[in-house]
Amino acid sequence: MLRGISAVRILAHSTRHVNLSFSTSAVAASTQPNVALDLDPSLKALLQDIDISLTSHKYAAVKRSPRELEAFAVDELEEAQAEDAEDSVEDSSQRNEHRKSPAARFGSKKIGAVVLPAELQKSITALIDDSDKIQLHSDATRLFFDDSEGWDHSYDVKYRSRKQGARHSDRDGTAFASVVLPAHYSAICAVLHHVKHRLGAWDVRHVIDWGAGTGSGLWASLNTFQKPTGASEEPRLSTTKIITYLGIDKRDGLVAIGKRLLRDTDLGALSATWQRSFQESDIIKRTEAHDTLALSAFVLSTLQTPLARKKLVKEMWESGAHTIVLIDHKTKAGFQNVAEAREYLLDMGRKEFIDPETADWPIRGGHVVAPCPHDGRCPIYSEKSASLTCGFSQRLQRPPFVRLTKHAREGHEDIEFSYVVIRRGPRPITVGEGSSTQMGSVGRIGAVGREEAERIRRKEEMATKELVLDADHMDTRHEAETTGCTPADVMPAEDPEEVEAALRNEAFYWPRLVFPPLKKSGHIILDACTPEGKIMRLTIPKSQGKQPFYDARKSTWGDIFPHPPKNRPQERYQATLAKGESMSRGEDIGKRAKGRDHPKGEKSYAKVEAAFKDRKKASRRDRAIQKEDFASRMEQ
Repeated sequence: MLRGISAVRILAHSTRHVNLSFSTSAVAASTQPNVALDLDPSLKALLQDIDISLTSHKYAAVKRSPRELEAFAVDELEEAQAEDAEDSVEDSSQRNEHRKSPAARFGSKKIGAVVLPAELQKSITALIDDSDKIQLHSDATRLFFDDSEGWDHSYDVKYRSRKQGARHSDRDGTAFASVVLPAHYSAICAVLHHVKHRLGAWDVRHVIDWGAGTGSGLWASLNTFQKPTGASEEPRLSTTKIITYLGIDKRDGLVAIGKRLLRDTDLGALSATWQRSFQESDIIKRTEAHDTLALSAFVLSTLQTPLARKKLVKEMWESGAHTIVLIDHKTKAGFQNVAEAREYLLDMGRKEFIDPETADWPIRGGHVVAPCPHDGRCPIYSEKSASLTCGFSQRLQRPPFVRLTKHAREGHEDIEFSYVVIRRGPRPITVGEGSSTQMGSVGRIGAVGREEAERIRRKEEMATKELVLDADHMDTRHEAETTGCTPADVMPAEDPEEVEAALRNEAFYWPRLVFPPLKKSGHIILDACTPEGKIMRLTIPKSQGKQPFYDARKSTWGDIFPHPPKNRPQERYQATLAKGESMSRGEDIGKRAKGRDHPKGEKSYAKVEAAFKDRKKASRRDRAIQKEDFASRMEQ
C-alpha cells in the first residue's frame, strides 16, 4: 500500500517539470516559463511545417466570406405547391374516371359536395349580424335539435296562438335561414343537377315553388340554370336563365326572411313574386309549359292531413308545368308522402289516356325521370311493411355561420332526402324496354376494357404466330380468323355526342342502386330498383369481365348501373306484415348475409364486465374439478 502511494507521488512530481506542448503559440501548462528543449533538427523542421500549415488554414477560414442565403418567395412557393397538389388530385380523379366506361360515367355523375354561393352566404351573414347571436343559437336548438336524434331539418313548430307565432316569426325565420336553408339548398341542387344531366337540353325559364319558405328553392333553381359563362366564374342570380319565379307559402315569417335575403342582391331580369295560394290565373297551357318547373321541397311533411297533401300535389299537376319535382325528408313519413304523391300523379296521367275529353291533347300522361326506372308501383313502399325507405344523401360544406350557430366542429354535413321527378308524356322507348337484362352495347368499354382487349389480342397473336411457325402451309390470314376481331372491332370509333344521346335514352331503363353496394373481393352485390318494378339483387363477378367488375366496384349509392349481371338476378321481397309476425321478408335488402353484419349500437361495458366475470368463474370451477380428479387418481 505504501509502495503504491509513493509511486503515485513520484509520477505527479515528474509531470510538473515536463513540457507536453510543442506548439510555439501554446500556453504553458504551469505558471513557470518553459524550459528550452534540444530537439532533433529533422523533428524540429517537421513541427515547424505543421505549425505553418495550421496557421495558414486558420487564416484562410477567417478570410473566407460567408455564403449568403438566396431569397425565396415563400408565398409563391406555397401557392405553386398547392396548385401542383390540386393538379395531381384532379389528374388522378380524371384518370380514375377515364378508366370507367362512358356508360358508367354517365350513370355515376354527381354534383359532389355543395358549396353555398357567395351571394347567399353574404346575405345570410348580414341577417345574422343584425340579430342576437345567443338568442339565435337558443332558437335554433329549440326548433331543430333533439337530444336523441341530433340536428333535424324538419320545421313543424306549433304555438299556442297566432299572436305567439307572429312574435316568434322573425326569430324562427332567422334560425331557419341559418340552419335549414343551406341543407335544403344542397338537396334541391343535387336533384336539379341530376335531372339536368339526365335530360340534356332541359331549359327552364319559369319556376313555381310550393312551400317557398326562406328561398331555398329560389336560390337553387336560379344557380342551377345559368347562362353560359366562364368556367372560373361563380354563378350569380343576375346571370340566370329563369325569367319568372312564383313562390307559394302561407308562412309569412319565412317568406319575409326570404325577401330580406334578396334585398341587396342583383336579380337581373328576374321577376320574383310571392302569394299565399295558387290561383287559376297562374295555370299555364301545356303547349306553352315545356320550360316550366313545378317544385315542392320539404313541404309535404309540414302538412298535417292527407287531404292537404293531396290538394298540393293536384295543384302541381294542374299547373301545366312540364316537369314536377317533389322532395321530402328521408324518413318513413317523408318517404311515404313522396311515394303516395308519385302514385297519385301517375294515376292522373293514366286517366288522361282513357278520358275521351283528353284525346285531342298533344301531351298526355306522365313518366318518372328519376329515381325510378319504371312507372309501376313502388316495390319498397308499403303501408304495413318494415321500415325501409328509398332515399339518397347529399353532402354540404358548412359555411362559417352554420358551424357557429350549431356550435359544430365538422366542416360538412350530410342531408338525406327522398324525391321523385315526373315529366309529362310517355316514357321514351329504347332497346331493352321492360327488361333489365336486355341492354345496348354503346359506351360499355372504358380504359380497363381496352387494356383487357389489348392483352387478349396480344395473347392470341402470340398463339397464332406459333401456329404459323409450326405449320408452313397455313395462310397469314389465319391470324384474323383466330382472333375473331381486330382492334377496330374491339373498340370501334364512337362519336361522343352520339354516345351520350344514346346513353341518355337508355338510362331510362337502367337499374338504380337504392342501397350502398356490398363489395367483396371476387364479386360485387348491388341491390337495385329495376325496370320490372322490383328490387333485384344483381351480382357482378370478376369472371364477367374487368370492365363491368371495375364499374361495379366504383359504383356508389344512388348510381344507375348500365351492365346487366352475368347470372340471373334474385328478387328481393318487401312483403306486408301479417298479424303476429315480428319481421317480414325483405328486411335484409341492402344487407349482407345473416351473421356477417357488424353489431349495431354502442358497446356496453357492463356486459363486457359480466362476461369476463363469468369466464373467470368458469375457469376457477374447471381448475377445482381438475384438482379433485388429480387427487382421486393419486389416492387410487
